[in-house]
Amino acid sequence: MKNVTIDNNNEFDFGRTSENYAKYRDIYPKSMYDRLIGYGIGKEGQRILDLGSGTAVLPINLYHTGAVFTATDIAENQVAYGKKLAAEKGMERIAFKVCSAEDTGFENNSFDAVTAVQCFPYFDADSAAEEIGRVLKPHGLFCKILMDWLPKEDEVIAEMIKTVKRYNPAWSEKGFAEEEYRFPDWAEGRFEIIDICSYDTALEFSRDMWLGRVLSCRGIGASLPTEKVTAFEKEYRGILEKYKEPLMLKHRVHIELYRSLSVK
Repeated sequence: MKNVTIDNNNEFDFGRTSENYAKYRDIYPKSMYDRLIGYGIGKEGQRILDLGSGTAVLPINLYHTGAVFTATDIAENQVAYGKKLAAEKGMERIAFKVCSAEDTGFENNSFDAVTAVQCFPYFDADSAAEEIGRVLKPHGLFCKILMDWLPKEDEVIAEMIKTVKRYNPAWSEKGFAEEEYRFPDWAEGRFEIIDICSYDTALEFSRDMWLGRVLSCRGIGASLPTEKVTAFEKEYRGILEKYKEPLMLKHRVHIELYRSLSVK
Protein backbone atom coordinates (compact mmCIF):
# COMPACT_ATOMS: atom_id res chain seq x y z
CA MET A 1 0.00 0.00 0.00
CA LYS A 2 1.14 3.54 -0.76
CA ASN A 3 -0.32 6.96 -0.04
CA VAL A 4 1.29 10.17 -1.27
CA THR A 5 0.37 11.95 1.98
CA ILE A 6 1.88 9.26 4.24
CA ASP A 7 5.57 8.40 4.81
CA ASN A 8 6.74 10.17 1.63
CA ASN A 9 4.79 7.62 -0.45
CA ASN A 10 6.88 4.73 0.88
CA GLU A 11 5.23 1.32 0.73
CA PHE A 12 3.82 -0.35 3.84
CA ASP A 13 1.82 -3.52 4.47
CA PHE A 14 0.20 -4.28 7.82
CA GLY A 15 -0.05 -7.90 6.70
CA ARG A 16 3.66 -8.16 7.52
CA THR A 17 2.84 -7.36 11.15
CA SER A 18 -0.23 -9.58 11.56
CA GLU A 19 1.19 -11.84 14.27
CA ASN A 20 2.08 -8.88 16.49
CA TYR A 21 -1.05 -7.03 15.40
CA ALA A 22 -3.26 -9.89 16.59
CA LYS A 23 -1.45 -10.01 19.95
CA TYR A 24 -0.95 -6.35 20.73
CA ARG A 25 -3.44 -4.12 18.92
CA ASP A 26 -6.59 -4.90 20.88
CA ILE A 27 -5.98 -1.74 22.88
CA TYR A 28 -9.02 0.51 22.42
CA PRO A 29 -10.61 1.49 25.72
CA LYS A 30 -13.99 0.19 26.87
CA SER A 31 -15.17 3.79 26.96
CA MET A 32 -14.85 3.94 23.17
CA TYR A 33 -17.03 0.88 22.64
CA ASP A 34 -19.54 2.19 25.17
CA ARG A 35 -19.85 5.39 23.15
CA LEU A 36 -20.42 3.44 19.94
CA ILE A 37 -23.18 1.45 21.60
CA GLY A 38 -24.65 4.70 22.86
CA TYR A 39 -24.70 5.94 19.27
CA GLY A 40 -26.71 2.88 18.25
CA ILE A 41 -23.82 0.93 16.74
CA GLY A 42 -24.08 -2.60 18.11
CA LYS A 43 -27.64 -3.88 18.36
CA GLU A 44 -29.17 -7.34 18.21
CA GLY A 45 -29.31 -8.39 14.55
CA GLN A 46 -27.83 -5.14 13.24
CA ARG A 47 -25.62 -5.64 10.16
CA ILE A 48 -22.29 -3.84 10.55
CA LEU A 49 -19.49 -3.56 7.99
CA ASP A 50 -16.07 -2.89 9.52
CA LEU A 51 -13.69 -1.51 6.91
CA GLY A 52 -9.92 -1.81 7.32
CA SER A 53 -10.73 -4.25 10.11
CA GLY A 54 -7.22 -5.63 10.51
CA THR A 55 -7.56 -8.61 12.83
CA ALA A 56 -11.24 -7.82 13.55
CA VAL A 57 -10.62 -5.91 16.78
CA LEU A 58 -13.88 -3.96 16.66
CA PRO A 59 -16.18 -6.87 15.69
CA ILE A 60 -14.67 -9.03 18.43
CA ASN A 61 -15.16 -6.34 21.08
CA LEU A 62 -18.74 -5.54 20.03
CA TYR A 63 -19.74 -9.16 19.43
CA HIS A 64 -21.59 -9.30 22.75
CA THR A 65 -24.15 -6.80 21.42
CA GLY A 66 -25.68 -9.43 19.14
CA ALA A 67 -24.86 -7.54 15.95
CA VAL A 68 -23.82 -9.37 12.77
CA PHE A 69 -20.43 -8.25 11.46
CA THR A 70 -18.52 -8.33 8.22
CA ALA A 71 -14.81 -7.59 8.69
CA THR A 72 -12.90 -6.51 5.59
CA ASP A 73 -9.28 -5.64 4.96
CA ILE A 74 -7.05 -5.31 1.92
CA ALA A 75 -4.32 -7.40 3.60
CA GLU A 76 -4.94 -11.14 3.30
CA ASN A 77 -2.77 -11.95 6.31
CA GLN A 78 -4.74 -9.58 8.54
CA VAL A 79 -8.00 -11.26 7.52
CA ALA A 80 -6.47 -14.71 8.11
CA TYR A 81 -5.46 -13.79 11.66
CA GLY A 82 -8.85 -12.19 12.28
CA LYS A 83 -10.57 -15.42 11.21
CA LYS A 84 -8.30 -17.39 13.53
CA LEU A 85 -9.07 -15.17 16.53
CA ALA A 86 -12.82 -15.24 15.88
CA ALA A 87 -12.79 -19.03 15.49
CA GLU A 88 -10.86 -19.48 18.74
CA LYS A 89 -13.51 -17.39 20.52
CA GLY A 90 -16.42 -19.21 18.86
CA MET A 91 -17.66 -16.01 17.24
CA GLU A 92 -19.76 -17.22 14.34
CA ARG A 93 -21.47 -13.91 13.55
CA ILE A 94 -18.31 -12.39 12.05
CA ALA A 95 -17.86 -12.90 8.31
CA PHE A 96 -14.61 -11.97 6.58
CA LYS A 97 -13.65 -10.68 3.16
CA VAL A 98 -10.41 -9.50 1.56
CA CYS A 99 -11.26 -6.31 -0.33
CA SER A 100 -10.52 -2.61 -0.47
CA ALA A 101 -12.70 0.00 1.19
CA GLU A 102 -13.23 1.59 -2.20
CA ASP A 103 -14.61 -1.57 -3.84
CA THR A 104 -16.21 -4.01 -1.41
CA GLY A 105 -18.43 -5.85 -3.88
CA PHE A 106 -21.45 -5.91 -1.55
CA GLU A 107 -24.98 -5.19 -2.71
CA ASN A 108 -26.55 -1.76 -2.39
CA ASN A 109 -28.25 -1.01 0.95
CA SER A 110 -26.67 -4.03 2.65
CA PHE A 111 -25.65 -2.62 6.03
CA ASP A 112 -27.19 -0.71 8.93
CA ALA A 113 -23.82 0.73 9.95
CA VAL A 114 -20.25 1.01 8.66
CA THR A 115 -17.24 1.53 10.90
CA ALA A 116 -13.67 2.53 10.07
CA VAL A 117 -11.24 2.44 13.01
CA GLN A 118 -7.74 3.86 12.56
CA CYS A 119 -7.84 3.32 8.80
CA PHE A 120 -9.75 6.07 6.96
CA PRO A 121 -6.58 8.13 6.28
CA TYR A 122 -5.29 5.19 4.23
CA PHE A 123 -8.32 5.19 1.94
CA ASP A 124 -9.07 7.25 -1.14
CA ALA A 125 -11.55 9.34 0.84
CA ASP A 126 -13.96 10.24 -1.95
CA SER A 127 -14.07 6.74 -3.44
CA ALA A 128 -14.45 5.12 -0.03
CA ALA A 129 -17.24 7.53 0.94
CA GLU A 130 -19.07 6.75 -2.29
CA GLU A 131 -18.82 3.04 -1.54
CA ILE A 132 -19.88 3.48 2.08
CA GLY A 133 -22.92 5.46 1.01
CA ARG A 134 -23.79 2.81 -1.56
CA VAL A 135 -23.71 -0.17 0.80
CA LEU A 136 -25.44 1.64 3.69
CA LYS A 137 -29.19 1.55 4.02
CA PRO A 138 -30.92 4.95 3.90
CA HIS A 139 -30.21 6.77 7.17
CA GLY A 140 -27.54 4.18 7.99
CA LEU A 141 -24.66 5.18 10.27
CA PHE A 142 -21.01 5.66 9.37
CA CYS A 143 -18.58 5.94 12.28
CA LYS A 144 -15.02 7.14 11.63
CA ILE A 145 -12.67 6.57 14.56
CA LEU A 146 -9.06 7.51 15.23
CA MET A 147 -6.96 6.96 18.33
CA ASP A 148 -3.57 8.61 18.41
CA TRP A 149 -0.62 9.17 20.69
CA LEU A 150 -0.05 12.40 22.61
CA PRO A 151 3.74 12.80 22.49
CA LYS A 152 3.68 16.40 23.74
CA GLU A 153 2.14 15.15 26.98
CA ASP A 154 3.91 11.80 27.37
CA GLU A 155 7.69 11.33 27.50
CA VAL A 156 7.52 7.59 26.75
CA ILE A 157 5.60 8.23 23.53
CA ALA A 158 7.82 11.16 22.55
CA GLU A 159 10.94 9.03 23.00
CA MET A 160 9.37 6.17 21.04
CA ILE A 161 8.59 8.42 18.06
CA LYS A 162 12.12 9.82 18.12
CA THR A 163 13.58 6.29 18.19
CA VAL A 164 11.38 5.00 15.36
CA LYS A 165 12.33 7.96 13.17
CA ARG A 166 16.00 7.10 13.53
CA TYR A 167 15.25 3.74 11.92
CA ASN A 168 12.65 5.07 9.49
CA PRO A 169 13.08 8.82 8.78
CA ALA A 170 10.23 8.70 6.26
CA TRP A 171 7.68 7.77 8.95
CA SER A 172 5.33 10.75 9.08
CA GLU A 173 3.72 10.04 12.46
CA LYS A 174 3.60 13.06 14.76
CA GLY A 175 0.83 12.16 17.18
CA PHE A 176 -2.61 13.71 17.41
CA ALA A 177 -2.94 16.92 15.39
CA GLU A 178 -5.11 19.62 16.93
CA GLU A 179 -7.33 21.08 14.24
CA GLU A 180 -10.79 22.58 14.07
CA TYR A 181 -13.40 20.27 12.58
CA ARG A 182 -14.58 21.13 9.08
CA PHE A 183 -17.32 19.17 7.33
CA PRO A 184 -15.30 17.06 4.86
CA ASP A 185 -15.65 17.28 1.10
CA TRP A 186 -16.10 13.51 0.88
CA ALA A 187 -19.27 13.75 2.98
CA GLU A 188 -20.95 16.42 0.84
CA GLY A 189 -24.20 15.14 -0.65
CA ARG A 190 -23.74 11.74 1.02
CA PHE A 191 -23.84 12.19 4.79
CA GLU A 192 -24.89 14.50 7.55
CA ILE A 193 -22.82 14.87 10.71
CA ILE A 194 -24.55 13.60 13.86
CA ASP A 195 -21.88 13.96 16.53
CA ILE A 196 -18.20 14.57 17.14
CA CYS A 197 -16.50 13.29 20.27
CA SER A 198 -12.86 13.69 21.32
CA TYR A 199 -11.42 12.78 24.68
CA ASP A 200 -8.10 11.88 26.27
CA THR A 201 -7.41 8.64 28.04
CA ALA A 202 -4.43 6.81 29.54
CA LEU A 203 -3.97 3.25 28.34
CA GLU A 204 -2.18 0.68 30.47
CA PHE A 205 0.66 -1.40 29.00
CA SER A 206 3.37 -3.68 30.26
CA ARG A 207 6.75 -3.03 28.65
CA ASP A 208 6.34 -6.14 26.48
CA MET A 209 2.83 -5.13 25.40
CA TRP A 210 3.98 -1.64 24.45
CA LEU A 211 6.97 -2.99 22.56
CA GLY A 212 4.68 -5.34 20.63
CA ARG A 213 2.29 -2.52 19.85
CA VAL A 214 5.15 -0.37 18.49
CA LEU A 215 6.60 -3.26 16.47
CA SER A 216 3.23 -3.60 14.72
CA CYS A 217 3.10 0.06 13.69
CA ARG A 218 3.44 1.39 10.17
CA GLY A 219 6.89 2.83 10.79
CA ILE A 220 8.47 -0.46 11.92
CA GLY A 221 6.92 -3.86 11.23
CA ALA A 222 4.78 -2.77 8.29
CA SER A 223 7.62 -1.21 6.32
CA LEU A 224 11.16 -2.05 7.46
CA PRO A 225 13.26 -5.07 6.45
CA THR A 226 13.61 -7.84 9.04
CA GLU A 227 17.14 -6.91 10.10
CA LYS A 228 16.10 -3.33 10.90
CA VAL A 229 13.03 -4.51 12.80
CA THR A 230 15.25 -6.83 14.86
CA ALA A 231 17.76 -4.04 15.57
CA PHE A 232 14.99 -1.66 16.61
CA GLU A 233 13.41 -4.26 18.88
CA LYS A 234 16.72 -4.88 20.66
CA GLU A 235 17.43 -1.18 21.18
CA TYR A 236 13.93 -0.16 22.18
CA ARG A 237 13.56 -3.06 24.60
CA GLY A 238 16.64 -1.71 26.37
CA ILE A 239 15.24 1.84 26.41
CA LEU A 240 12.01 0.67 28.02
CA GLU A 241 13.85 -0.89 30.95
CA LYS A 242 14.15 2.53 32.61
CA TYR A 243 10.38 2.92 32.87
CA LYS A 244 8.37 1.36 35.68
CA GLU A 245 5.40 -0.87 34.93
CA PRO A 246 2.61 -0.47 34.27
CA LEU A 247 3.09 2.18 31.61
CA MET A 248 0.11 4.57 31.56
CA LEU A 249 0.37 6.18 28.14
CA LYS A 250 -1.66 9.15 26.98
CA HIS A 251 -3.87 8.84 23.90
CA ARG A 252 -6.71 10.76 22.33
CA VAL A 253 -9.83 9.08 20.95
CA HIS A 254 -11.64 10.96 18.19
CA ILE A 255 -15.02 9.76 16.90
CA GLU A 256 -17.09 11.23 14.08
CA LEU A 257 -20.61 9.90 13.55
CA TYR A 258 -22.36 10.45 10.21
CA ARG A 259 -25.76 9.43 8.89
CA SER A 260 -26.40 8.46 5.29
CA LEU A 261 -28.77 10.72 3.45
CA SER A 262 -32.10 9.16 2.45
CA VAL A 263 -31.74 10.16 -1.21
CA LYS A 264 -28.87 8.46 -3.03
